[in-house]
Amino acid sequence: MTIIHLKTEIKAPIEEVFDLSRNIDFHIHSAKKTNEKAINGITSGLIELNETVTWRGKHFGIYLTHQSKITCLQFPDHFTDEMITGHFKSFKHQHIFHTTTFGTKMIDILEYKTPYGVFGKLFNQVLLKKHLTDFLTARNQSIKSYVEIKKDKI
Repeated sequence: MTIIHLKTEIKAPIEEVFDLSRNIDFHIHSAKKTNEKAINGITSGLIELNETVTWRGKHFGIYLTHQSKITCLQFPDHFTDEMITGHFKSFKHQHIFHTTTFGTKMIDILEYKTPYGVFGKLFNQVLLKKHLTDFLTARNQSIKSYVEIKKDKI
């Protein structure tokens, strides 16, 4: 199992960061590089507990789909999405939020297993872990920039 652990400090109220993190429209906006689209389930607005979304995006030069479900949600402290169908053996992403003196600390804990035995492990070491880390880091930076600086329309 691979675990990616990221922390992002954001100068904004916890409720605003929490809601933006589960906003389907904002995810589409922030993931333009991979042409992410919500194609089934909840396709816009805020995703809630027990709801699903199916994403389609271009990763490694090919379009892939990934369906996830919100399996845990406690506003505004945390929510978890877990893969239902996709290209992983397992995929669980915990989104955790803490109020700080300057705003919000956003924590991502992504745990996943790759298929295809030794080939999957090699692919993960060479490309996948960095790709997912960069994807999450860019998404977190989009959230941070949006709430701290520009607040452009989604």
